[in-house]
Amino acid sequence: MVRDLRWTSKLAAVLVIASSGFVSNANAQQSSKPKLILQITVDQLRGDLPWRYYDRLGEGGFRYLMEKGTVYRDAHHGHANTETIVGHTTLATGADPSAHGMIGNVWLDRTSGELTYNIEDERYPILSEGAGVDKANEIDPTQRTARSDGRSPSRIAVSTFSDELNLNHGGKSKIFGVSVKDRGAVSMAGHTGKAFWFSKKIGEFITSKYYYDDYPDWVKTWNQKKPTSKYVGASWELMHDKSTYMFGDADDRSYETDMPGYGRVFPHPFGKPGDKYFDKLFTTLLTLSPAGDEITLDFAKELIKQENIGDDDIPDYLSISFSSTDYVGHIFGPSSLESEDNILQLDRTLANLFKFIDSEIGLDNTLIVLSSDHGGPETPGYLAELGFEAAYIEPDKYDQTAAIKALKTKFGIGKELISTYYHPYIYLNHEEIRKNGLDQAEVENAVVEELSRFDGVALAISSRALETGNFPDTPLLKSVLRNFNPKRSGDIYIVFAPNRFINDFDGLIVAATHGSPWRYDTFVPIMFAGKGIPAQHVNRRVETVDIALTLSLLAGAKPPSGSTGSALVEVFQKP
Repeated sequence: MVRDLRWTSKLAAVLVIASSGFVSNANAQQSSKPKLILQITVDQLRGDLPWRYYDRLGEGGFRYLMEKGTVYRDAHHGHANTETIVGHTTLATGADPSAHGMIGNVWLDRTSGELTYNIEDERYPILSEGAGVDKANEIDPTQRTARSDGRSPSRIAVSTFSDELNLNHGGKSKIFGVSVKDRGAVSMAGHTGKAFWFSKKIGEFITSKYYYDDYPDWVKTWNQKKPTSKYVGASWELMHDKSTYMFGDADDRSYETDMPGYGRVFPHPFGKPGDKYFDKLFTTLLTLSPAGDEITLDFAKELIKQENIGDDDIPDYLSISFSSTDYVGHIFGPSSLESEDNILQLDRTLANLFKFIDSEIGLDNTLIVLSSDHGGPETPGYLAELGFEAAYIEPDKYDQTAAIKALKTKFGIGKELISTYYHPYIYLNHEEIRKNGLDQAEVENAVVEELSRFDGVALAISSRALETGNFPDTPLLKSVLRNFNPKRSGDIYIVFAPNRFINDFDGLIVAATHGSPWRYDTFVPIMFAGKGIPAQHVNRRVETVDIALTLSLLAGAKPPSGSTGSALVEVFQKP
């Protein structure tokens, strides 16, 4: 049986707390709580990226956090499947996916036989007619699996920090989540808050009936102003002269994704009416650029004003998840001119946000924490340029390999044995296994044995082995266990070898894909700043599950119901 050794780090944290006067400092801070807790999640912001461009960051954005706050330089997600909903929900709950239940962007519902999109909920349709996912044109392939446009947090099995903050204040805290991505907003707003996200179909911020029966008047007014119209006929232009960029001489790489009408080189045009792809791709292309974050910020600023965020002594909570870094990373890779410019423009967006917060609420009245739902890998093309071996792999073709065909012959299975792969799980054909009177465990073990020999596979392990604890005690397997939920996980978990990637998602070819337990995917920033936070850099290893508990202690609320993290004790030290 695998031992969970995280209790040792908790014990160490307790000793630090006792020796640092943490309790008295925490009590002092609780007597003067922040008016706003602002949780910023930058999608696919690998932990090194802000530091890579530090010398060219402006004032008041990332530098405000880096120079005025407590910065954890060795922060990681501890679970194996580093995808968007998994990471966001971990940040929100302080729980592992095994507890909060969001084990992947998509999983197979064995009852219906259908793939399930994480936050879909047919009971709560989107309020705007025609604003659901455009499956034919959606840049985010996981959305295409959704059978309903309804959205809610109902599948999140535990409470979030924002839920606990609201419960602690009798339901009087204002709780909001905003993002381009629905799952980036819904997960952070929790069960008791309100969530808004961007519809690429209609170019507006939308929500579902879980949150409202009708839109607030201010949302209707904001959407009626057509916030995307100023980008019609415009392009994503470089912020500075190309010669000043690290990747200024690498603007056209063959392995980058060439989106129709958008291209691989600057400027990247968003299009105008009459262009071939304008009707289908205009709003999608906005999200593949800094414009997506700018639109998100504009909506969040209006929300702060109209909902009177931070206007009394009851702490409010606002989550803003910026999505452009993720889309840019997928299409161009993190070591690209596009990614470099996007980080610099995101820095300006953050500075804009912090300046607005200071004018409306006061940074001294605001507690800010910034992190990411996951990191991201380099593209195989870029790695190859530098001498690394890297490749794309195709797990959806495993069933046709000689090894699996031999197993089908052995077990007398005439159809497919591997019915589908959806990251990170292999799903076996249960109907064929039952029909042939086979033992499920025996078949799983046989498939695992063969898959473990495949090129590009670092690890294959069955859910049955995870459930029984029948596996070696290694860090890699512990990260897989932290991702295991018996009601939702597939039959066999696959970990691909470092620098082996999938690039074909339901017909969409991308340059880079995250989702592994390797450090390039787990490494994220954690930065606290604002009310009562000291300026310091901390080099000890911490995890993202630590954030929700730390916020709970700072706010005087009880920890989220599934949280397993430890207090980040440094943020409680006196400035």
